[in-house]
Amino acid sequence: MKVGILSGGGDAPGINAVVRAIVRKGIQNYRYEIVGIKEGWRGLLENEFLPLDLKASSGILPRGGSILGTSRTNPFKNKDEPEKIMKNAKNAGIGAVVAIGGDDTLSVAYKMGEFGLKCVGVPKTIDNDLAGTDYTFGFNTAVSIATEALDRLHTTAETHQRVMILEVMGRYSGWIALEAGLAGGADVILVPEKPFDIKEVCKYIKRRQKRGRNFSIIVVAEGAKPKGGQEIVYSESVDQFGHIRLGGIGYYLGKKIEKCMEIETRVVVLGHIQRGGSPTAFDRILATQFGIGAIDLVHRKKFGRMVAIKGNRIVSVPLKDVIGKRKTVDMELYNIASVFFG
Repeated sequence: MKVGILSGGGDAPGINAVVRAIVRKGIQNYRYEIVGIKEGWRGLLENEFLPLDLKASSGILPRGGSILGTSRTNPFKNKDEPEKIMKNAKNAGIGAVVAIGGDDTLSVAYKMGEFGLKCVGVPKTIDNDLAGTDYTFGFNTAVSIATEALDRLHTTAETHQRVMILEVMGRYSGWIALEAGLAGGADVILVPEKPFDIKEVCKYIKRRQKRGRNFSIIVVAEGAKPKGGQEIVYSESVDQFGHIRLGGIGYYLGKKIEKCMEIETRVVVLGHIQRGGSPTAFDRILATQFGIGAIDLVHRKKFGRMVAIKGNRIVSVPLKDVIGKRKTVDMELYNIASVFFG
């Protein structure tokens, strides 16, 4: 059987580790032919394929990005594209597809399954907000990078007696902000799940000043918003899945704090540094486990499912139970972090 692999949506450290695992076990254990589908679902629309053998997958374990490329292509935006994908997959001899992606990519995989395309999903998002799995690969790397940034910001914040704001990714869920903020000793953590009151943020800063701590570190997720307000957007344009580009909450917050406190404030937007570069050891291992689990599902003909990790076990869950849902931050962990606010 020929098995296709695609990666859709944003890149995440660990995609190549998934590809490597699928290729290695697919060829050596199951005698499958493995082919890469370039740039997500677009590759199946445009017949863009990349043969994957043991040599092609060698040495890619520590590489960031995706050797397959990626895109935010939604074939359900146009009426005839799902049928075109089915036709192209049949002509290419592809009997099954492993889709590596977040909610958007996996939603397409589920819908294409209804058209007859045999799909298995691998959860990928640095935001860690996919339902059905305890962790997604790429998240640990993003948290590690954000934590290192906070460690570096502490010294300059203390030296200049400033408020330093670190804006991290997290459109709808604040997992990166929460875990990096807790690990990096942030004085305030703002997440999308809990709209903030600027007066309360200033209260935490004043509390530190009374203790002689004339600097503060704030971590804010890009999707955080003030009480009664809306997300701060970078651009009004939307992608093929209807997502608007968020960004700017850090600068919004900085201006409000300076107006309220008359204290010098600086903003650092970590941006795509969080998703670039080599994956951590944790993400390499998790991605490898997911890749092995995915090709095993293909071999067992367990289609319409997504590999996941529950505790220390790799399991699978139905795609229909995952798509359109969101895993929000653990408020118990947030309450632990809040002990150190101010």
